[in-house]
Amino acid sequence: MPTITLPNGDKRPFERPVSGAELAASIGPGLAKAALAVSVDGEVKDLSHVITQDAKVAIVTKTSPEALELLRHDCAHVLAEAVQELFPGTQITFGPAIETGFYYDFFRNAPFTPEDFAAIEAKMKEIVDRDEKITREIWSRDQAVKWFEDHGERFKAEWVTQIPADEEISIYKQGQWLDMCTGPHLPSTGKLGKAFKLLRVSGAYWRGDPKNPQLQRIYGTVFADEKQLKDHLTQLEEAEKRDHRRLGREMGLFHQQEEAVGAIFWHPKGWRLYRKLENYLRARLDKAGYQEVKTPQILDRSLWERSGHWEKFRDAMFIVQDGEDKTLAVKPMNCPGHIQIFRQGLKSYRDLPLRFSEYGSCHRNEPSGALHGIMRVRAFTQDDAHIFCTDDQIGSECKNFCDLLLSVYRDFGFTDVKVKLSDRPEVRAGSDEVWDRAEATLKEATAAAGVEFSLNPGEGAFYGPKLEFVLRDTIGRDWQCGTFQVDYVLPERLDASYVGEDGAKHRPVMLHRAIFGSLERFIGILIEHYAGKFPLWLSPLQVVVCTIVSDADGYAQQVKEALEKAGLLVDLDLRNEKIGYKVREHSLAKVPVVLAVGKRDQEGGTVALRYLGEESQKVLPLDEAVRTLAEQARSPLENTH
Repeated sequence: MPTITLPNGDKRPFERPVSGAELAASIGPGLAKAALAVSVDGEVKDLSHVITQDAKVAIVTKTSPEALELLRHDCAHVLAEAVQELFPGTQITFGPAIETGFYYDFFRNAPFTPEDFAAIEAKMKEIVDRDEKITREIWSRDQAVKWFEDHGERFKAEWVTQIPADEEISIYKQGQWLDMCTGPHLPSTGKLGKAFKLLRVSGAYWRGDPKNPQLQRIYGTVFADEKQLKDHLTQLEEAEKRDHRRLGREMGLFHQQEEAVGAIFWHPKGWRLYRKLENYLRARLDKAGYQEVKTPQILDRSLWERSGHWEKFRDAMFIVQDGEDKTLAVKPMNCPGHIQIFRQGLKSYRDLPLRFSEYGSCHRNEPSGALHGIMRVRAFTQDDAHIFCTDDQIGSECKNFCDLLLSVYRDFGFTDVKVKLSDRPEVRAGSDEVWDRAEATLKEATAAAGVEFSLNPGEGAFYGPKLEFVLRDTIGRDWQCGTFQVDYVLPERLDASYVGEDGAKHRPVMLHRAIFGSLERFIGILIEHYAGKFPLWLSPLQVVVCTIVSDADGYAQQVKEALEKAGLLVDLDLRNEKIGYKVREHSLAKVPVVLAVGKRDQEGGTVALRYLGEESQKVLPLDEAVRTLAEQARSPLENTH
């Protein structure tokens, strides 16, 4: 006889166990019609799930926060059913919901192309119209293996054989089609609606192993209604225009090539931009009391074993043999090296907090399929820092860091920042008592800093909980960049200590923190946020001086020198091309300012100033133009810090 507590606090006693569908119907016919699933004590279940004991229960509808993941998962199943109806002989593998929609991996000899999408989407809509009932069954492992083998699904059959023999298999059926899945799912395909779109097809490997057969992955997205879908597709179109890979080429910032997969060749303008970020943040950290250090690229395996990275992070590390039976690893992170610096010489409580910063060059063996331009690479530089402090200092260090981070983000044009608190992951180092302490300390410090946060369960680092700072860009996309982590584990494992006021040895708390995250990724985000049209202070090339006629070449050189003397980054374009052609070309390269000079300008000591994106130009005396541009190019460091 369960008593159900509804979200508004009402309690409803039932004389017998009740399903989610029955509960919705008992509340009202409108809710029964809108119901998609049921949330029982925070866990989403099928609408057919029977509640047998007291619980807090909410009916999930399309307006519920939990609905989107449910729709994404179901849309993947509807996609798979449609593909198998249209292309008999295609084998299914897996199709999860992902952050931006869903995908499904198929094995088929003939390639899918975007031209197939219209037919597949039409078939998916037909399946929605059929309103096929979705039901869950429990099969034995042998039953599942036999069914998949009998129906030519060798990938599914192989996967099922890896499951323990006594474990039950959850099977979801919709119409005549079925898939192995843990669920939950909608009560019928009609509940999905038609606000979905297939986006692209790419390659993938069975079980992520390049030695296995190649699969075809079809990506799609789905929303609760057509307006949300349209808004998302508009955002995708805008994102395509802002793609940092294309803009990086057009602006001459960097390139990548097969001989250095996951690494970046920075061109002069790109490296200038890189150094602008590095120097800006260096100045901010110097003022905030950080001491910059540099640690080795390659460290002995024994250190990584002591730190715990060898056990928890080994698959992502590049390994080197030195020819003398020593195993070394290219560092994937900087924290063990910073502890080695802390351990040199006796440290006192008077030395704390001690803040070490490093532009640490790191390497991680990311799967090739996960690489994405300069956003996700194998070779990157973290704006890393570690603060060694006492428990009593965590709160003030957290507040100081949050203030610094938010100020930095504002300088780069990001004012909408969300904070997530990620707690203990399943795979972790340290006892539960240590984690209880670290999580409680971080929550208290965050509250003391006046920062609101949402919980991100299970996503902490293996050595401690962390804050994740998520930026929202111009077109509404979220990017996780900065982090702040409380770590009691590594100082213990690597024997870091200081002498306390009582004369005894104590372990410091280690605070891991980053603002950009990685300079490469942050630059990619900036390119897309600004669509390449950087503010003048940030642009790696601020002005191009273009001649209208060759007679003005000498004057153009004088203009360039005057601008450079005022601290501006300037190029000269003396080519024998029409001025309209030159302006268009430099606009494509996103140069913020073009100064055109001709014979008349030379005689009058003027320049024609044109800003990127503006059709009109303004004729100014040279000294006024230099003064104006120098003022506009002042960095935030000069203006406020």
